[in-house]
Amino acid sequence: MESVSQIRDRIKICPEEELAKLLAEYEADGRDGVQKLLATGKKRLAAYEKELARTEEMWHYERLYPDREYIGGIDEVGRGPLAGPVVAACVILPKDCNLLYINDSKQLTEKKREELYDRILEEAVAVGIGSVSHEVIDEINILQATFAAMREAIGKLSVTPDQLLVDAVHIPGIAIPQRGIIKGDAHSISIAAASIVAKVTRDRYMVEMDAKYPGYGFAGNKGYGSAEHIAALREKGPCEIHRRSFIHAFV
Repeated sequence: MESVSQIRDRIKICPEEELAKLLAEYEADGRDGVQKLLATGKKRLAAYEKELARTEEMWHYERLYPDREYIGGIDEVGRGPLAGPVVAACVILPKDCNLLYINDSKQLTEKKREELYDRILEEAVAVGIGSVSHEVIDEINILQATFAAMREAIGKLSVTPDQLLVDAVHIPGIAIPQRGIIKGDAHSISIAAASIVAKVTRDRYMVEMDAKYPGYGFAGNKGYGSAEHIAALREKGPCEIHRRSFIHAFV
């Protein structure tokens, strides 16, 4: 007979998709320790099944277009910061993709975003990333810069999408059919994947800028107007990557 510790190890390393079968093997084991392990395993299984159901719902908009081979989800990050670029991503996922835990990037921890970023790049049919600098943002305004970043992201795809799903907006100057979805990063798996790719890309850039322009806290605030950042702006003045059109109140 297996010891309780052996059973614990089996349950611990068991993939979620095989967990129900494994737990069933020990249902008749009356030992208190085993029953406690089963209770913990069942909670883990319930969480996994809940995530499966949530992810299934995230495919709703993609499945409205069964005749479209390539559906690209688009999102951006960096409209609000006082410094740095606005970054957009377009992600085309395979229709048989089984990526769990994808969600609006703001709802995920940094560790989870980094993990999902790698998995998205591995499994996606295509990923395009666009970035528009602080200088261009000052020149054409943040909304137009956001559209430009989105168009660049689409243009960098290795395949041409048949349909675009966009977080909230309609992108001008694009001939591909598109659908704007309010809070799309919470309701479309393709848009959510794009939000993760865009955020990780921009966050990594801002960490690099923290080393180049120390004192503003870019590694932590990513260019947003934190108290530390604003205090540094007032004391040191702006650095090269600050958006001059965004910082009038502080310098």
